[in-house]
Amino acid sequence: MPAFAAVDLGASSGRVIVGRVLPGDGGPRVELHEVNRFANGPVAVPAVRASGRGAGAASSGGPGAGPGQGGEPTLHWDVLHLYRGVLDGLRAATRDVGVLDGVGIDSWAVDHGLLDADGVLLGNPVHYRDRRTAGIPEKVFATVPAEELYARTGLQVQPFNTVFQLVAAQGTAQLAAARRALLIPDLLGAWLTGVEVAEVTNASTTGLLDATTRTWATDLAARLGIDATLLAPLRDAGTLLGHVHDETRTDVGHRAPLPVWTVGSHDTASAVVAVPATDDDFAYISCGTWSLVGLELSRPVLSEAGRRANFTNEAGVDGTVRYLRNVMGLWVLQESIRTWNDAGLPADLPDLLAAAARVPALTTVVDIDAPELLPPGDMPTRIAALAVRTGQSPPQSQAETVRCILDSLALAYRRAVREAATLADRDVRVVHVVGGGVRNELLCRLTADATGLPVVAGPAEGAALGNVLVQARAAGVLPGDVRDLRDLRRVGARGLDLRRYVPGDGPSAAQWDAAERRVLG
Repeated sequence: MPAFAAVDLGASSGRVIVGRVLPGDGGPRVELHEVNRFANGPVAVPAVRASGRGAGAASSGGPGAGPGQGGEPTLHWDVLHLYRGVLDGLRAATRDVGVLDGVGIDSWAVDHGLLDADGVLLGNPVHYRDRRTAGIPEKVFATVPAEELYARTGLQVQPFNTVFQLVAAQGTAQLAAARRALLIPDLLGAWLTGVEVAEVTNASTTGLLDATTRTWATDLAARLGIDATLLAPLRDAGTLLGHVHDETRTDVGHRAPLPVWTVGSHDTASAVVAVPATDDDFAYISCGTWSLVGLELSRPVLSEAGRRANFTNEAGVDGTVRYLRNVMGLWVLQESIRTWNDAGLPADLPDLLAAAARVPALTTVVDIDAPELLPPGDMPTRIAALAVRTGQSPPQSQAETVRCILDSLALAYRRAVREAATLADRDVRVVHVVGGGVRNELLCRLTADATGLPVVAGPAEGAALGNVLVQARAAGVLPGDVRDLRDLRRVGARGLDLRRYVPGDGPSAAQWDAAERRVLG
């Protein structure tokens, strides 16, 4: 039974999942089994004053002065902790199955490590929620107008896009010493194999990839003062990256050569591969810490209307385009629970969801994508302030806060699905939800009510399943008639436990419209 290790790194946890390709009467299917899970999250590091540079001088990062400018801590990823979690996972996977047929790595987007001329990492990667890019998009647009940048890269404006991070780092010793910038899955892949590439699905989130040609927009980089040699050679998903170093392979107990395959290294790209769709008339919501809401297209939509609506064109597997909008996602709920736990308040998620289901629908709604909700912090207080700002009564209890978050998410999903369908001129007849959010029954039900469309929920481990499917096809262990994404999806759908939600007795379309006006005016 062929077996593959899917390394799936999220913003709050990482996991290594073994996917076995099993025979079946209707054809092969994939069975997933988690072998290692480890925590992930931002680490705040205070600024270090460099000797001889004067009071207030910071040693690295930020626009002109770097992360920690003015003494503000910088948020970093503990990437060595992640790498150790990967190795522990490969060790556990080897114990589990003996010999693996491959490893694939996917993660979140935009964040990167800088390597020097010796291939040594120049400090822990900065977290996308760090404040160092505040004001940087406006600086970039003064050189390359927003309309021109979108027409080339098709990328939604988010302050943490890689292009803005690199411009923010200009003038720092760290960037001056850098020879290569590798996105997180590419960095880990390079540590495993020694091969430096930029897998296309994640490269498309940098703001430096031409959305039409899928090549680096080196002319744009030059105009922004970004050294294009920092950008690694591009590689499509579904190719052999290399083999794990012999020393590393021996360390994890793997007795045979261990190939590393490129997959949809943006976790959403892998998750979309696993969407159990049978036709093209679907929208998807990859629902986790972030929610990615959109359509799968054959070509980018680079219209001015799409730019104004803040839709992004990201590369998908097999030449597809993920036309989507980033929605803040379950991050707001996760941070609310953390805030309550820190305050010593009971915050059991199943109990909170049960209580929230009893709160009247649409009592309070907010703009879930408000910039105030991006950085870590006291979300319940921020939500209350957003409600007051729009003339609403703020939530008065934990249950009301949770209901506000979920109603607001469903409202954002409704808006994104409808706008994507209009901008792409595509009919949508079903919404597929994949990722951890499929376990949130209330959110899935609200999504069906808000969009007025049936919702199919599953799989929960969509990124890992898509990761394994692409590996298995690349390794040649699937039948010869499994070629395109629709074929892969048929394999992935076999044996899945899917739940279907239909619009029910919730708020009417007019009530959702009224809630929209409360949020956006």
